[in-house]
Amino acid sequence: MRLTRNKPPTDRLRGRRIAALVAGLGVVLAAAITIPLTVGTASAAAYPGPGIVTGDIVDVHDPEITKTPAGGYLLVHTGRGLSIKTSSDRTAWRNAGSVFPNGTPWADTYTRGGQDLWAPDITYVNGQYYLYYSASYFGENRSAIFLATSPTGASGSWTHRGLVVESRTTDNFNAIDPNLVIDGGRWYLAFGSFWSGIKMIDLNPGTGLRSGTALRSIAGRNGGAIEAPTLFKRGSYWYQYVSFDRCCAGAASTYRVMVGRSTSVTGPYVDRNGVPMTAGGGTEILAGHGSIHGPGHQAVLADNDADVLFYHYYTDSGRPQLGINLMRYDSAGWPVVY
Repeated sequence: MRLTRNKPPTDRLRGRRIAALVAGLGVVLAAAITIPLTVGTASAAAYPGPGIVTGDIVDVHDPEITKTPAGGYLLVHTGRGLSIKTSSDRTAWRNAGSVFPNGTPWADTYTRGGQDLWAPDITYVNGQYYLYYSASYFGENRSAIFLATSPTGASGSWTHRGLVVESRTTDNFNAIDPNLVIDGGRWYLAFGSFWSGIKMIDLNPGTGLRSGTALRSIAGRNGGAIEAPTLFKRGSYWYQYVSFDRCCAGAASTYRVMVGRSTSVTGPYVDRNGVPMTAGGGTEILAGHGSIHGPGHQAVLADNDADVLFYHYYTDSGRPQLGINLMRYDSAGWPVVY
């Protein structure tokens, strides 16, 4: 059993502690940097820089996104009570408070009384927003995933719906990094970090809470660094995006985005070379390059112009920032970031 994970809340919010040191350095311009021809094994031809984004785009970890009924964008990310950002055009973002401005006492058992909540997942379905989120403490797999719902998505409008799944210190998985998956009339939740990898459970579509006791394994690295599953359907394939390696170490982060696919939402998922994701497989689609360090904890949104990849990365100063790119699919049906 791995006894560490790579997302301590103190590192997740590192940008806040150093904000005074980097104020005025023009962090927005980092989204439009020029990438050297070669940096290690990555090249400008291999990975583009993030698209230009403006506004409140720093101090972002684990961004998750959904479209609003009006066509705007609602983004939630790791932070005190879970931070909310909104945008009308996917470029300019503004802070919009927090999901739980009055705290989450039901999560205190898992956070040791801390107010930082991790890695939310937000979906607009059935006329309301469903928000799954993680409560944990660095270095432990005594963790939980909870559900909240809201008719508007606004700060303070969320209703606590209860515990979805938890992990104990005797378990070989970690109940963090949730992702709601809807396949026709069936609902699933993918989640997991380190330990024995990425898991999937069934949900009751009527309540959004867990249904049954089945616990499937859909990806893993034999205890190695894998987390943040995102399952997304395009054409006849379900794509499972995950993040490999080290997050939350500033410019030293080695996070990278990997993908596999399956014709079934429950797997088995394999990479481009046919290696099962349960055996460490994964095809890299985005990694650090130039002044973009540790891109990962991705979310994928089907938008009007393309499928869109959201993620966080670190600038040279070590500050976490929102990254956004479009994706296309090559002749073999594998996603390519541009």
